[in-house]
Amino acid sequence: MFIPGMRRAAVGLTALAVAAFGAVATSPEQADARPKPVDVTLLALNDFHGNLEPPSGSSGTIAGQTAGGVEFLATHLAELRAAAKKKNTITVAAGDLIGASPLLSAAFHDEPTIEALSMAGLDYASVGNHEFDEGAAELLRIQNGGCHPVDGCADGTPYRGAGFKYLSANAFKTATGQPLMAPYAIHKVQGVKVGFIGMTLEGTPQIVSQQGVAGLTFADEADTANRYARELRRKGVETIVVLLHEGGTQAATGGINDCVGMTGPIVDITNRMDPSIDVVVSGHTHQAYNCDINGKLVTSASSFGRLVTDIDLKIDRRSGDVISAAANNVVVTRDVAKDPKQTALIERYKTVLGPVADRQVGETTTAITKTQETLFGTTLGESPLGNLIADAQLAATDDEQNAVAAFMNPGGVRADLNAGPVTYEEAFTVQPFANNLVTLDLTGAQLYCVLEQQFVTGRTLYPSATVGYVVDPNGTTGTVADPCAGTRVVRGSLTLGGTTVDTAATYRVTVNNFLAGGGDGFSALTGGTNLVTGQIDLDAFVDYLTAQSPVSAPTLDRIRTTAEVPAA
Repeated sequence: MFIPGMRRAAVGLTALAVAAFGAVATSPEQADARPKPVDVTLLALNDFHGNLEPPSGSSGTIAGQTAGGVEFLATHLAELRAAAKKKNTITVAAGDLIGASPLLSAAFHDEPTIEALSMAGLDYASVGNHEFDEGAAELLRIQNGGCHPVDGCADGTPYRGAGFKYLSANAFKTATGQPLMAPYAIHKVQGVKVGFIGMTLEGTPQIVSQQGVAGLTFADEADTANRYARELRRKGVETIVVLLHEGGTQAATGGINDCVGMTGPIVDITNRMDPSIDVVVSGHTHQAYNCDINGKLVTSASSFGRLVTDIDLKIDRRSGDVISAAANNVVVTRDVAKDPKQTALIERYKTVLGPVADRQVGETTTAITKTQETLFGTTLGESPLGNLIADAQLAATDDEQNAVAAFMNPGGVRADLNAGPVTYEEAFTVQPFANNLVTLDLTGAQLYCVLEQQFVTGRTLYPSATVGYVVDPNGTTGTVADPCAGTRVVRGSLTLGGTTVDTAATYRVTVNNFLAGGGDGFSALTGGTNLVTGQIDLDAFVDYLTAQSPVSAPTLDRIRTTAEVPAA
């Protein structure tokens, strides 16, 4: 701030000094009176999903290395802090720290994960869609502490809440229009202010059960970021970081620190953000990338604690502006010492969990993966494990509910099954959502519409073995408003149990309650009638594994293309 009197006094003092001592030589350092910039390190992660123990299978590797596990993550974070100035290091996350978690965390409503990440030094986190899985009240309990209203403090110790701050700028209470939680935080480092705005994707209500988002409204990500960026600048904050649970995907040729052919919502959102926003730490797509989008550093650290993004900022001490920003995705390798406090936490909860987790429920002849096959250049194909789950859901409902088909959504298949014995904990890790099975009536015409909607949503429905149909890669894709207008599914090719579907006939079909409510954009399923709610999907899966063991990976021949099935 310019103060005239102060300047005049300084000038007068200088004149007196020159008169008394003569001319004084000025060094180069004195000539450049600008103070050195402040170095700030951000350590970022996203989509941890309660993976306290090292994830297995494809979920536990990245960049050709085995990775993940909170014991190793905590050590890597400590080493990265030590390499930087510890007091200048801020640890942040971009949502989905909890939800869709393995049994060790989920059995205790994800309290173990919150305790572990708090102990690992997390400072700020945006909410993700999975933070809303059990509703707003439960999210507030996770932040503030207190025993679960139904299950109490299951491990016998008080739950004190998160040692970090959740930020939720674009989730508003519908009744009042107020943010559910703090929209942003200001962190001071050596006199400069760093602002963090936390958000989840606007489409959260489409991918979370309606009970989870009841009473909430979700706003546009870029509009919200710009609104709070203006507010932060009015408070003297010029370095602004957005923690956003939304992301994108780069081309398959890109490595963990590349940005090749970047696509997805994050591109449009970032392009619409105000120039005052410097960094976007993103997530949701479980991808790794390191991008410059419209002059902003945009990063993502894949998922399950396999990467940490090391972000280095240089900030002008006077203006508070970012001079430079650079990032590096670091693999959380398992060749470092385990953090002993994290090991003790894991062992404590494993002891409480008891023998339930280790109970054998079946056996596989080979590894059965959740990996989707490529269908005409996209991943809109089948999955061995997805097909197996659909078969299990049909087996649970074909007798009592007369179901003739079942469909499973890819987002509900969370991990691979290794070859050999399958424990209850492993089965839970595959299907952790505790969705109920719902059997409903759909006409043949509605079934075609549901299948066409796959190409609108970009998500496959894994079919049971009773289902078969042909896809034309040259067909037209419907619209969100009218998915039934699509012609990707060849009419007359859809069969159930080997019989061609009659568009005017009615069929009993099983899905989970998330899909039955229109989840993942499958609004066509909400037109079903005569709904009957059945058992939990995990129970159906476990029953099937037990009854059918040893289980093999299903063949991927339920969805075919016109190239495989020439026209008659």
